[in-house]
Amino acid sequence: MSRRKLFASTMGLAAMGALARPYIANAAATTAVVWQIQGFFPEEDAAFKKVVADYEKLSGNKIEYSIMPFPALNQKAVSALTSGDVPDLIFHDAPETILPQFGWNDQLMDVTDVVDTQKAILSQSALDSSSFYNSVKKARSFYLCPFKQACEPFHIWGDLVEKAGFKLADAPKTWDAFWDFFKPMQKSLRDKGMRKAYAYGLQVTTVGPNDGNNLFAGFWIANGGKDIVTKDGKLHSDDPVVREAVIKAVAWMADAYKGGFVPPEALSWNDADDNNGYHEKLFVMDFDGTLSTELAMFKDKKAYMEEMVVKGLPAGNDGKPVPALVGCGGGFIPKGAKNFEVSKEYMKYSMTPDVMNENLKGGLGRWVPAIPKIVKDDPFWLDPADPHRATYVQEAVLGPTIPTYNAFNPAWGQVQAEQLWTQTVADVVKNGMTPQAAAEKAFKRAEAIFAKFTFG
Repeated sequence: MSRRKLFASTMGLAAMGALARPYIANAAATTAVVWQIQGFFPEEDAAFKKVVADYEKLSGNKIEYSIMPFPALNQKAVSALTSGDVPDLIFHDAPETILPQFGWNDQLMDVTDVVDTQKAILSQSALDSSSFYNSVKKARSFYLCPFKQACEPFHIWGDLVEKAGFKLADAPKTWDAFWDFFKPMQKSLRDKGMRKAYAYGLQVTTVGPNDGNNLFAGFWIANGGKDIVTKDGKLHSDDPVVREAVIKAVAWMADAYKGGFVPPEALSWNDADDNNGYHEKLFVMDFDGTLSTELAMFKDKKAYMEEMVVKGLPAGNDGKPVPALVGCGGGFIPKGAKNFEVSKEYMKYSMTPDVMNENLKGGLGRWVPAIPKIVKDDPFWLDPADPHRATYVQEAVLGPTIPTYNAFNPAWGQVQAEQLWTQTVADVVKNGMTPQAAAEKAFKRAEAIFAKFTFG
């Protein structure tokens, strides 16, 4: 099947009429300015450039893109949305950090017509992560075109587990017990000459931006607190189950840090520091988003194929399955974009299953498709020849998932920006507070933030 025919079959004849017109001359084409997040690996950028080239060939339009690192893109995006001097499309790996607030303020274009082209087959968590409440229109709508999703698996040095005299197959099946399994390995490794080895790369950072928040959420979800914020945007700080889940999370992480099982610098790590420490074999295991940890060493075949192990989520402390917290990447269009029609066409093209699949495969599978059917149909995603990918796909797509809470209420973005939850660990460790008092302080601040956002 030709690419043109494939395009028609996946997008429909109406879309085909707009996109498959022949290229006549530059004057007949329309250019869209796109800001694209830089990939973690060169392969991701190459995959993006291929999608652009294929789209330009099919449509006759021009995508004028700038690729920039996460911090720079975040800063430019916020500045542009605030000033009104905007590009036509922004493609972001963690749009939940900024979109809920700007959606609330009616500063984003509604992209429901784009999402609708694949809505029937997108994952529910992708859909939930793409819809935000608009306080001007008093309604929720789609402001993100979801393209890919990711979660937090466990990254383990299997060879260090064996060196310490343990077998990973013996790891307990529930959350706290699973984590506790790695504690005695620290002493064993130090006794064998690894004097600076730690059990955990626990991201209890108070400076962020993302990893500490996601880590903490994993702990309270495992303790039964997944409904801390619900789809109606309400914070359930008065729910005793939620409160107890947060207190247990604070207590466990503070004890791990005070017990010396975590590098002391962890309170001020950035998002890359735990990855770097893992690669240096500073600790046995880490809990961190995507497969970037393993793929960074993809060319070291011994490490990638034999020494590193990816594990999905153990059961909660109550023995029940734990849903993975899923974040979605994709494109969004600021209000004021001059060529938003091209942006929508480009995102419709990018979200077609075949294009989505080939793009993410080209990026080595660090992100997984937001369409579950893709990972079931293409053997690449569950190929047992790769020691890590199938486990990750099972957790991020095929197992139970819930969306990041930002989509439910923009207040959550401010809660995360203030590192409210990991600050509780610092309050226990550095300020001598009890876990109960630290959690109470965090809940009061969260309630004050949520009070600023009224749905109606």
